[in-house]
Amino acid sequence: MELVWSVPIACLISVIFAIWLAYDVLRRDRGTEQMQEIAGMIFEGATAFLNRQYRTIAVLAIVAAVVIGAIIGYFASDTELGIKTAIAFLVGAVCSGISGFVGMNIAVQSNGRAANAARSSLEEALKVSLRGGAVSGFLVVALSLIGVGAMLLIYGGNNLTPDNSLSVVSSIVGFGFGASFVALFAQLGGGIYTKAADVGADLVGKVEQGIPEDDPRNAAVVADLVGDNVGDCAGRGADLFESTAAENIGAMILGASLAVATNNLAWVLFPLIVRGFGLVASIVGVMLARGANPDNPMSALNKGYYVITVLSLIFMFVSVYYLLEDLWFFWAGTVGILTSLAFVYITQYYTSGSWRPVKEIAEASRTGPATNIISGFSIGLETTATSVLAIAVALGLSFWFGTLAEVEGVSDAVKGIYATAVATMGMLMSAAYVLSMDTFGPITDNAGGITEMSDAPEEARVITDQLDSVGNTTKALTKGYAIGSAGLAAFLLFQAFLDEVRHNLGLAHDAIQVDLVKVEVFIGGFIGAMVVFLFSALAIRAVGRAAGDIIEEVRRQFEENPGILEGTVRPDYARCVDITTRSALREMILPGLLAIAGPIIVGIALRWEAEAAFLMVGTMSGIILATVLNNGGGAWDNAKKFIEAGNLKDADGNVIGKNSVAHHAAVVGDTVGDPLKDTAGPSLHVLIKLFSTITLVLAPLFI
Repeated sequence: MELVWSVPIACLISVIFAIWLAYDVLRRDRGTEQMQEIAGMIFEGATAFLNRQYRTIAVLAIVAAVVIGAIIGYFASDTELGIKTAIAFLVGAVCSGISGFVGMNIAVQSNGRAANAARSSLEEALKVSLRGGAVSGFLVVALSLIGVGAMLLIYGGNNLTPDNSLSVVSSIVGFGFGASFVALFAQLGGGIYTKAADVGADLVGKVEQGIPEDDPRNAAVVADLVGDNVGDCAGRGADLFESTAAENIGAMILGASLAVATNNLAWVLFPLIVRGFGLVASIVGVMLARGANPDNPMSALNKGYYVITVLSLIFMFVSVYYLLEDLWFFWAGTVGILTSLAFVYITQYYTSGSWRPVKEIAEASRTGPATNIISGFSIGLETTATSVLAIAVALGLSFWFGTLAEVEGVSDAVKGIYATAVATMGMLMSAAYVLSMDTFGPITDNAGGITEMSDAPEEARVITDQLDSVGNTTKALTKGYAIGSAGLAAFLLFQAFLDEVRHNLGLAHDAIQVDLVKVEVFIGGFIGAMVVFLFSALAIRAVGRAAGDIIEEVRRQFEENPGILEGTVRPDYARCVDITTRSALREMILPGLLAIAGPIIVGIALRWEAEAAFLMVGTMSGIILATVLNNGGGAWDNAKKFIEAGNLKDADGNVIGKNSVAHHAAVVGDTVGDPLKDTAGPSLHVLIKLFSTITLVLAPLFI
């Protein structure tokens, strides 16, 4: 068990590494005075939005903590557990908020420096962008690990034994719920903001006025650049924070059953140790992500990911060999690690311009917006096949490997379930690097906007365009990764909920069954699927409403001041930023309340079996719908870029490029796909994890 010390050591190394990366980025030249001014406006707008958003979330979180503590104290007849859960909820909420804020703060200070670095070389611009993103990646994952470890220690970790492990771990479930609570509103609010600004800027600027993207004459352009940060940096940071926290806690709950049977605490602590090793592997990957090929900048990022994959396999072997002492669990972990790689390729295939799906949508755009929409939607639906099959194979294989392990006194079912948790931990070993690549996206997007607005040399714009294209791919990869890990974790967290129910009912492990033939259970499952679709509808509608406010404002400025379009008068950027902020915060409340109230009402009205059906069917529906929204939206986006890059040609070989019928159709498709891939899709990642943490925390209420 000496390996336990690897967890705080890995966290310390990661924090020091993140500080060094931040120093390395922030010491670089901020560029011309014009670049600094634009970057300053983006920083000011992003900070103002997050401050207002977190004040709103803080009020909601405090109320929720009091209610949760009171409910658990009353229904579980355990006041101490209620207080502990409420405190853990608040700690999780605060840590989640910090992770999102810190990640965004460094990202918005990296964009101007990346734009300036693009004046030198592709290699330098890539290095600044990736390292700026890595600050967020490593701090988020390290903070998640520190938070779970610290709460475990405070709530009885010093006296942890196999017999008390389940009760101790159960007392920190509130940490995961708090993280999910903040992540939901952070992702929702940020997603609504970023896409409302983007849609508003595109429709009035590109479609109505025919001006280029990121043109300084567009009043919504700064709000659009701010949105990249509050959605893709702060929102995704909070998303992956709660993912790592919830899945760690779920795996530890499952490990508690084996700890009792084997009198070995390694089953409980294994998830933390593997996550620590994943941080170390990710550090090496970031340092080796270099040597960008001008024709394929993605090659440098792929190189770092391959290094992490190899190191993760080595660290997984060491962890299993010394802690679990049966190499069948190593093969289960290997399945998880390779599944993460599979999702990288699945997402690239469906969202990269090099493959059939994006080319097919671009070709369909030649006959107008309707055929573009039809083609893109069909591609989104098609992506579910490979994604679901990959998850199904990973779950089936890892479960089977677990049943082959020899663990005395433990049934095949329990070993198999724990093996799926090991696979999930394997997949999440690269979480820090994946989040680094995700934050890389908005940094390069902002850098492109800054070079466009500051009249930087054409060579710099070419480099930022190359990196922006890579950034779109990395953002799509992160969403695919999040869906894959959510799919593996769904089974893990479902079993963790059943373990909590079993513990509260005082039953043997194999005594828990969910009978779908019961009408209330069937109803619970139906409602779970409905909540997922209604939540998505509300999120997409929220973008439409907020975008409407922006469109009216940008039109008003163009109409009232013709000098803006002529380039002689500067638009009122701050007005658009303020309108988007207020609209996003107003619109995030209703879908957020639905996500929280839905599972609670079902659990109270129909009891724990119906709640289990709600959890499982809702999670399955959420994973499939998120796959459609993420990959469909990503394919629409890159079909537009495929045309803008001059890759679409007619039968005579003539380029069909910007301002063509096909391009206008692709812009419409991209605009439709924006709220799908950047608001509803990513919010579903959080929603399905929130279902799990709510049911885990409030299990006593549903019995």
